[in-house]
Amino acid sequence: MPSDAALPSSLPEGRFDGREAFDRLLRIALAAAAQRGWKELIFSDPDFADWPLGERASIEALQAWSASGRRLVLLAERFDGVERRHARFVGWRRSWDHIVECRALRVSPAQAGSGVPSALWTPSWFLHRIDVERSRGLASADARTRSALRESIEECWRQARPAFPASTLGL
Repeated sequence: MPSDAALPSSLPEGRFDGREAFDRLLRIALAAAAQRGWKELIFSDPDFADWPLGERASIEALQAWSASGRRLVLLAERFDGVERRHARFVGWRRSWDHIVECRALRVSPAQAGSGVPSALWTPSWFLHRIDVERSRGLASADARTRSALRESIEECWRQARPAFPASTLGL
């Protein structure tokens, strides 16, 4: 996780290209979440398989961010990749279940990957991966674009069903 001194005074803005750039921007945003006191974070992606959620630095950043009055929303088409690839995140999610809401949007196999936007949304900044395959997109604080992205995510959220429970209870 970047130290506070390593965080820019303003979050990066502009187009990004490639997986390394996307991962770097995600790490910067997670590190900035606690420092900036964001009350809500929204993670949206078809499956989160290639997000750095299982990294120790990501969990440390989420731990620093998580507090009373915080809310993390996860929207996906499926969460099986999270459970397989991000064990640290699954453990953190279990501990912080009271601030985490998860939903999955069912899409047909032909629509897979095109239903849920790949984005990290915050109250003042966003990261939107427009081309998931090539990890290309836009990072910005632009209010109009951020609002449009939030509306797109909310539309998917309304159609989605609860998913990725913190634990499974059996009889």
